[in-house]
Amino acid sequence: MRTVDLITKKRDGGELTETEINSLIRGYTEGTIPDYQMSAMAMAIFFRGMTPTERANLTMAMVHSGETIDLSAISGIKVDKHSTGGVGDTTTLVLAPLVASIGVPVAKMSGRGLGHTGGTIDKLESVPGFHVEMDNETFIELVNRNGLAVIGQSDNLTPADKKLYGLRDVTGTVNSIPLIASSIMSKKIASGADAIVLDVKTGDGAFMKEMSEAEELAACMVDIGNRVGRRTVAVLSDMSQPLGNAIGNALEVKEAIDTLKGVGPEDLTDLCLTLGSHMAVLAGVAADKVAARKLLEEAISTGQALEKFKIFLIAQGGDPSVVDAPERLPTAKYRFEVPAKEAGFVATIAAENMGLAAMLLGAGRATKDSTIDLAVGIFLHKKIGDPVQVGESLVTIHANRESIEEVLIRIYESIQISGQRVTPPPLLVGEIK
Repeated sequence: MRTVDLITKKRDGGELTETEINSLIRGYTEGTIPDYQMSAMAMAIFFRGMTPTERANLTMAMVHSGETIDLSAISGIKVDKHSTGGVGDTTTLVLAPLVASIGVPVAKMSGRGLGHTGGTIDKLESVPGFHVEMDNETFIELVNRNGLAVIGQSDNLTPADKKLYGLRDVTGTVNSIPLIASSIMSKKIASGADAIVLDVKTGDGAFMKEMSEAEELAACMVDIGNRVGRRTVAVLSDMSQPLGNAIGNALEVKEAIDTLKGVGPEDLTDLCLTLGSHMAVLAGVAADKVAARKLLEEAISTGQALEKFKIFLIAQGGDPSVVDAPERLPTAKYRFEVPAKEAGFVATIAAENMGLAAMLLGAGRATKDSTIDLAVGIFLHKKIGDPVQVGESLVTIHANRESIEEVLIRIYESIQISGQRVTPPPLLVGEIK
């Protein structure tokens, strides 16, 4: 079949068959279909969309474009969690040991992040000695022994998605729901998950800023997962302000430890308990969300979850003493307070701009070759709706340089104070099964 005929078919609103999609993805992965033709196809999909069947077939074609991870040697139902990203999104650091402590096996493949802060692996590497380099046999053995392990993503996982994503980034086709959904779900399925819990963000600091778009993406991913035999649930959560209080790698590790101790931020704790409850139900550890949440709350209150975190760190070479002595984590040379210039109530905290302020300090990567400073970041003392007095600290900046003027400007731009009481936005805004 000619690629141009497939492009024309999709351009005119036709539905591609499974065979046609497989041929397209195989040819592009192998290099027999050039970038200019795949660019045309991506644009046709951008404008014409895809049917639910097409989306599922595209996802599985990308899954089979490279290696897949076989986790069948791990006992139990493996439930993966994916977040569409945000600012201060520390959930994996809390969720993984939390759900593992009640019997949900967590075999997590994670990456290094571009953007405001590092990815899960960067954050975990704030712990002295921690590493993710291991072979698959060791990875599976650790999950069977401890219920939890984290490994770096394989370079040969969904190579078709890597090529297509790079192409979409330079052809104006990133914001296509079918292409976003199949990209995310192909990686989760190729990673060996039996079931998937999705945390789909909406608001200023999210990829999908509009609620309607977030709902559409969540529904699309849930449909793909269920169609290809992976039970999938999506939770929609607010990212109009940063999640928790910490933005920065070592700062987020400390916040995760506090949350596992039961003294973390209310919003981060609530989101982790909600996502963890879904994971526990999908894994068959609890009959329903109410029972699951009770198990998770008990794991925190008894110290069981924190102990699992220590075991996890030790197994991967990390220093467990950081749990009780967080000063052992990387610490910035300077701390600067950002005082309120007026009294009132915090009305908005522009999450994306706060994330960019943290990146300016060195907490994140502007390019894949950027070096991350694990110690730096921002700690929020106020959230939307909180009262504030003149001179009271809104934020503490953790920096390794004295010149922070650009960071200060962004922070002041991001936080708006009102003379009227402000109702905080709800954290959990929807659920799709």
